[in-house]
Amino acid sequence: MSRGAARPGVRKPAAARGAGEVRIIGGQWRRTRLPVADRPGLRPTPDRVRETLFNWLGQDLTGWRCLDAFAGTGALGLEAASRGAASVLLVEGDAGLVRQLELLRERLQATSVRVQRGDGVAALRQCQPASMHLLFIDPPFDGALFAPALQAAAQAVAQGGFIYLEAPAAWTDAELKPLGLALHRHLKAGTVHAHLLRRSSDATDM
Repeated sequence: MSRGAARPGVRKPAAARGAGEVRIIGGQWRRTRLPVADRPGLRPTPDRVRETLFNWLGQDLTGWRCLDAFAGTGALGLEAASRGAASVLLVEGDAGLVRQLELLRERLQATSVRVQRGDGVAALRQCQPASMHLLFIDPPFDGALFAPALQAAAQAVAQGGFIYLEAPAAWTDAELKPLGLALHRHLKAGTVHAHLLRRSSDATDM
């Protein structure tokens, strides 16, 4: 038996199993594959949805400041960094996923990326007002984090900046307006609703 081989009848722990992979769509790390860990509720943004999102945003994010508040696999934030974002903060609460993100950051030599273990809503609230060009809001679908995350993101997003929201249902203008936000683009892909939002004051630029 080779070193590290499992003994007969002994299963590997669940954390060692994977649930597939996603890939970075464009930029300097194009086609890089990212592992999807076996975690309850982990639901990486599909490749096709991310491709559409970055078509909406434009391919070049040079100089942008970004925050991925519920990073998971890191696919959204790393996609932004791959396309030239000046700084990307990946926030994740799961310790195993944080370790995986750190390994990815080292492997890619992603000097613009920082990984932080913690609460996504708290990280959004800690941002300086109007300081971020792009915020990713993709919390667990079965939680109650959408409203507080959007409220905090609305304060953090810069004039002319964007908020990406992924949710199990479409958010209407009536729901977004009290938060000071307006819908810029929307896509439904299966059970996922992808929204690109802007501050209401920027809606005239649509």
